[in-house]
Amino acid sequence: MKLTKERIVDAGMAVFAEVGYQNLSMRQVADRLNAHAGSLYYHVRGKDELLALMADRVCRRAHDAGTEALSALPPTATWQAHIEAQATALRLEIKQHPGGAQLLAESPGVLSTGGLALMERLLRTLLDAGLPPAHCGIAADTLLSHVTGFVLQEQNQPAAAPTVTAELYAELCERFPLVMGDLIPRLSQDEKFARSIRLLCTGFAALR
Repeated sequence: MKLTKERIVDAGMAVFAEVGYQNLSMRQVADRLNAHAGSLYYHVRGKDELLALMADRVCRRAHDAGTEALSALPPTATWQAHIEAQATALRLEIKQHPGGAQLLAESPGVLSTGGLALMERLLRTLLDAGLPPAHCGIAADTLLSHVTGFVLQEQNQPAAAPTVTAELYAELCERFPLVMGDLIPRLSQDEKFARSIRLLCTGFAALR
């Protein structure tokens, strides 16, 4: 098949999922495409540009998912609901891509237009909500950082929970009564995420 920038990005995403950021190489991407590494440079100047294109793809798809989520809200939806819809769509989209959270985190450094679009819409939502302009940038950055960190934790969870004996459990409860007690509720990841976004919005509301 003819090499195109889109096919190279597809291959880059697949290799990235297997080897991670540091180990990604243009040669591995070329091998995935059954092509010579040199032929890739007619379409992509190098690894840095490929990573930028990959980050932009993830961000653009996340932006589109956010647009769809926002369009499903009723006209009377609160600004908090608009924030939650954007954050939830972003989380679900980047979870679909192994390494998607890392690519999102890298997007500001490569001036991804998709990443800038995500930030622009969050800033507009916060401004329209009445948040003072001086706080909007930090608030939007906090939201994006929270989503990125949450998904990184989700994607790095062990396949199986560690084995804990009754003796070890009792020892942990004695040493860490708050952590092991009722202050940290046992929630699904979806519910934990939703509550965390609402908690952030409560803090933002106090600044209005």
